[in-house]
Amino acid sequence: MRPIPTIAFYTLLEALRNRLAWLLVATVLAGIGVAGLLGEIAITESGPIQAALLGAFYRFAAVFILAAFVVTSMVREFNDKVLELSLSLPIPRSAYLLGKFAGFAALAALAGLVFGLGLLPYAALPQAGLWTLSLVCELWLVAAFALLCVLTFSQAMPSLAATAGFYLLARSIYALQLISHGGPAEDTLFRRFTGAALDAIAALLPRLNEFGNSAWLAYPEASWQQLAPIAGQTLVYLLLLGAAALFDFQRKNL
Repeated sequence: MRPIPTIAFYTLLEALRNRLAWLLVATVLAGIGVAGLLGEIAITESGPIQAALLGAFYRFAAVFILAAFVVTSMVREFNDKVLELSLSLPIPRSAYLLGKFAGFAALAALAGLVFGLGLLPYAALPQAGLWTLSLVCELWLVAAFALLCVLTFSQAMPSLAATAGFYLLARSIYALQLISHGGPAEDTLFRRFTGAALDAIAALLPRLNEFGNSAWLAYPEASWQQLAPIAGQTLVYLLLLGAAALFDFQRKNL
């Protein structure tokens, strides 16, 4: 287990050397500028509108930045033979994988903190703190899935496409279920099949629509108890994704 902190440190150092921290700060400033413009346009409740839209913008920006870095960093290690050099040392593959994920998780926590601070002018500290913690959990799941994809495909574009598909489907599966099961439409065999298929897919995916809810920023109705199911989902899916990534990595011939 000794190499894990070292690998995590150099993974985070790579992100900082690639000016990723400056990109996060620039994204925060761009979001504040857009929120100021929306505040001028909105007729009523400009504060809640600014907070909700800014939270949604920061969430998608954080997911895109983190997924892109995870995929490009791992692909670069594949292409530059850094992975083969690292594994030629007496380092278990499990330690290497855990070290890389720990570095990506630290970067996710840094991104969540930066974007959470960017929300403080528009949201109360408890609400922004709750949103930030749920965003960090969401980013950990995205980083784990992106790592699994890049170990499976070893290419940037398929890995990014698969990660984007996973994220969008996990974000929208609850809404798709409501559309499938609700409404006065005629009860047909196709509709039953579609509803059953969506229910089966939803049972396999995390409910990312519960993570980083923008309504928490707009209205002070959220409580810290809502973080418990989010933390539970994060733990379960991190274990599943980590086991799948480790299994795929152990059988890969380098």
